[in-house]
Amino acid sequence: MTAAAPGLPAPARTENALALGILRQPGTVLFGPGQRRQVPRLVAGFARHALLVTDARMAASAEFAALADGLRDAGVAVEVYDGTLAELPRENVMELVERFRDRPIDVVIGIGGGSCLDLAKVSAVVLARGGDVRELYGEFLVPGPGIPVVTVPTTGGTGAEVTCISVIYDAERGMKVGVASPHLEAAVAVIDPELTLSCPPGLTAATGADALSHLVEAFTGRAKNPGPEQLASTLYAGKNLLTDVYARAGLERLASSLPAVVADPADLAARTDTMFASYCAGMAINTAGTAGAHAIQSPIGNLTHTPHGFGVSALLPYVMRYNLPARVPEFAEIGSLLGVADPGASELERAKAGIVGVESLLEVLGAPTDLAALGLDPADFGFVADQALLATRLTANNPRELTRAAVLEILERGHAGDRGWWSL
Repeated sequence: MTAAAPGLPAPARTENALALGILRQPGTVLFGPGQRRQVPRLVAGFARHALLVTDARMAASAEFAALADGLRDAGVAVEVYDGTLAELPRENVMELVERFRDRPIDVVIGIGGGSCLDLAKVSAVVLARGGDVRELYGEFLVPGPGIPVVTVPTTGGTGAEVTCISVIYDAERGMKVGVASPHLEAAVAVIDPELTLSCPPGLTAATGADALSHLVEAFTGRAKNPGPEQLASTLYAGKNLLTDVYARAGLERLASSLPAVVADPADLAARTDTMFASYCAGMAINTAGTAGAHAIQSPIGNLTHTPHGFGVSALLPYVMRYNLPARVPEFAEIGSLLGVADPGASELERAKAGIVGVESLLEVLGAPTDLAALGLDPADFGFVADQALLATRLTANNPRELTRAAVLEILERGHAGDRGWWSL
């Protein structure tokens, strides 16, 4: 089919030979326009003292005030932490826990973008169990459940409302780290597309690109065929039957909803479809995981201080091309799901059409599709490659083995904007 480029590992295809299907998900998911108004009723059924975790922009909104007032009217005391910062620095976790550790909090409600939701999930565990969040870095290291969490996303992209991982930037380590455990799963996720109507265009573009990258990486990721011990100790069990269902549904929605949102940011139907696709992406990556683009983006984001969604969008065209030899049928199906592949063409041509279709959606969003646009200095390629390969939780999901040479070539092609096909 396809030969490896000189010096790079030959492509190998993995199959879900076990016909495995696995999902991890919140106990309750409530989706639809206006559904945020049900949060007070839901919370009052099991809690009396809520901590609302958000950022300064959301805390100043009428929607946030209405939610807090609704909780109080339902007999729930309300505390607020509104200091969440982008990319979730560890200091946010430390500050929140220090401020509220002695309060009788019995529910943590995260409302906002991915960092707000990640902070709510991880701080609920640290508040309940004590200690330093650093003790929880890694997979399955959370010893037990935390305070119940309710997630209310305000962006259509991260899927953090349904994932059981929180990503934290640890400045002393100079890298992002994950706290990954089923104990971080929200008790309730309330997904209201109306909350995305006020999303600024730049944030809409970055989160839309993030959702698209999640769907592509989950659908084309590695199938692992894990045994019982692996399932009990590894968050990312690999691409499987159930994650594929969500990935397909999400890709179909984004094909039409992303252009519609760009054309009219007030189009609630398009916002609804985009947020549903983001939810599907979260459900897919919760067990399939993200892969190469996310592993390489993390050190690039640290160097360039660019949004996560724009980092993965700039990498995705080149990572997809690298992965194509190991995932031709999946990329061909993406071409069909996006409505861009000629049914009469060969499977390889349909796969290439799928990749170009993904790139076209990124371009419609106005997301960058090359690394020079992020300001990445080629002198840093070696550092980026070394750091990316440390993210084994992510690189293990890539459908084709990632070596240092492979990452360097992805970076070189990505910086040059070289969208030629790798040697066939």
